[in-house]
Amino acid sequence: MKHLIAIMAIALASQGIAQTKLNYPAARRDGTVDNYFGTSVPDPYRWLEDDNSAETAQWVKAENAVTQAYLKKIPFRDKVRRRITELANYEKMGTPFVVKGKMYFFFNDGLQNQSVLYQCDSTATTLDAKSSRVILDPNKLSTDGTVALQQLNFSHDGRYLAYVITRNGSDWNEIYVIDLTTGRQLDDHIVWAKFTDAQWLGDGFFYSAYDAPEDAKSSKNEYHKVYYHKLGTPQSDDYVEYRSMTNPLLFYQASVSDDERFVFMWESGGDGNSLYVKDLKDRNPHYVCLANDMKYTNSPIGIDNGKIYVMTNAGAPRWKIVAYDINRLNAAPVDFVPEQESVLAGAQMADHKFILTYDKDASSHAFVYDLTGRCLHEIALPALGSVDFSSKKKSNQVFYRFTSYTFPPTIYSYDIDANRSTRLFAPKIALNPADYVTEQVFYPSKDGTKIPMFLIYKKGLKRDGKRPVFLYGYGGFNISMTPGFSYSRTPFAMLDRGGICAYTNLRGGGEYGEEWHEAGTKLKKQNVFDDFIAAAEYLIKEGYTAKGKIACNGGSNGGLLVGAVVNQRPDLFGAAVPQVGVMDMLRYHEFTIGWNWAHDYGRSDDNEEMFRYLLGYSPLHTIRNDGTPYPPIMVTTSDHDDRVVPAHSFKYAAQLQYSNTGNAPKLIRIDVNAGHGHGKPISKVIDEYTDIQSFIMYNLGVKY
Repeated sequence: MKHLIAIMAIALASQGIAQTKLNYPAARRDGTVDNYFGTSVPDPYRWLEDDNSAETAQWVKAENAVTQAYLKKIPFRDKVRRRITELANYEKMGTPFVVKGKMYFFFNDGLQNQSVLYQCDSTATTLDAKSSRVILDPNKLSTDGTVALQQLNFSHDGRYLAYVITRNGSDWNEIYVIDLTTGRQLDDHIVWAKFTDAQWLGDGFFYSAYDAPEDAKSSKNEYHKVYYHKLGTPQSDDYVEYRSMTNPLLFYQASVSDDERFVFMWESGGDGNSLYVKDLKDRNPHYVCLANDMKYTNSPIGIDNGKIYVMTNAGAPRWKIVAYDINRLNAAPVDFVPEQESVLAGAQMADHKFILTYDKDASSHAFVYDLTGRCLHEIALPALGSVDFSSKKKSNQVFYRFTSYTFPPTIYSYDIDANRSTRLFAPKIALNPADYVTEQVFYPSKDGTKIPMFLIYKKGLKRDGKRPVFLYGYGGFNISMTPGFSYSRTPFAMLDRGGICAYTNLRGGGEYGEEWHEAGTKLKKQNVFDDFIAAAEYLIKEGYTAKGKIACNGGSNGGLLVGAVVNQRPDLFGAAVPQVGVMDMLRYHEFTIGWNWAHDYGRSDDNEEMFRYLLGYSPLHTIRNDGTPYPPIMVTTSDHDDRVVPAHSFKYAAQLQYSNTGNAPKLIRIDVNAGHGHGKPISKVIDEYTDIQSFIMYNLGVKY
């Protein structure tokens, strides 16, 4: 142990980093103890779960003071801010879409906190915000950009627009309606909606909501309901279209077919979903079950040729499309496009055809299929990256947006018959993509499984074993991490100084289908940590870098990842930034929507085996306290995060500061008027990533 401490001290000293232990705010330790299957587990910072208390507020204020004092001493922090701001200041356009002869698109002129919705004629050959009409400017909904749009839904006749907003990054939503013929906002206002959009039917819409909570930030969310709201009536008159009387932990969401004939109802336990459909032309409209096994996900794509097309992973770990006969809804579906070798990531209809997007080794490939299920051709994309399409069943107008790590989001129109793309919009950014290399490698994990990883670096980089590395991962909830341009997350300031950015596609994600996802869940969660640790070891073995020169980062489930791997292998890393992480694996299900993650994690009250497994890697409970030196750590969270409540990060940071893990800083950065990350204004994004990148570069010894 003494030898290890000496080695770490030498490594840190060689980077020129001061290691005087900081004076952290005192955090009271109480005698709270929980008993799990006969095992006592102390929880001395339980009081920090109350984020409304004066004591917690004082602790937060004191912690932020320590953190900001540390960050202010980083000599190049302002330079990092200028570089991130420069990279952020480019024109950003969303994928255009057409509604009843009008084209809509989001546009941001550079540093606007929120993008603005514009409208122009659908026959326009160029997309120009200056000559288009502003429909909705979210920047005018708050003075600081902390009100963000979550969803847009147009009535089927194109007259009304329902828009869903969030305040301060919360998951709680409000819904408003605009009359597009007059531009006037109606009096209709929906509150306490959550995990919802607004699905139009006639002169009203369906939405999903909970009853008003006692504590909006931390109360457990139970008994989700689908309501129908008729325009011009108060919310109190809305009727419940669908709910469960017996199971409080289910989600419900409605969708409506374009011709308003069918209403689909999703019923989800958090992993997969049951799917029901109601034919409104039926003499006695009622919901018919199309799929009832919530182990699988079933997503309607569209209706054509007398068939309802559904994308599903039932019996197809890499997904397929099945078809139901609209005249025999009780009949079993038939395979329309069977499961392929690559993972079906998206499907939509266009001009009575299908555009299917497949992920192959974590990058997008797109194809056009006809109504017989036959592949007509592949759509040529610019490079390895990610794509999203916008299209309508009866229209030949197709648009898509493509992006990759050094390729900013670019808009194309697509001629589906000629199989030809035309670039409509390409932003200018403050870097030359040709100066960078994006390389995909495959490395073995602990059990031999090959894991893909993207490396981004400047051309001419030498593998001298000294490169500073930014290593990012997620590994959970069947989410695929495909390439995309990010002015904030990708540390170009570090890349410009000889660094490497590594994005690794861990098990637990959806990159190779449901089997890949399941291999990183519950009693197999350690595979995710092993995959990430193996990525760091690969980069060292291949001569890119060395121990102590790797910074690890991840958010939410990725924050859990960072907390776990630092506890397991603190020797590998030179800095760590767990963002909005799930750090208390024994109690995560007690807060807001945390119970919904049990399909990936399991719960401490499931059985003794599950409890002991969770206890064995829970970041809060496995922090060492024996003098083992930890790398510099900066935890980040937000005061309005009602998805992964800040108590996770509060308790983890307090335990870190209490434990004997060496003198390297153990900080927590707590954002105000912000949530889990979605909808965060650009100004706050720049602030946050200035601090993250400065902290990482400073502690890796990057010269600026």
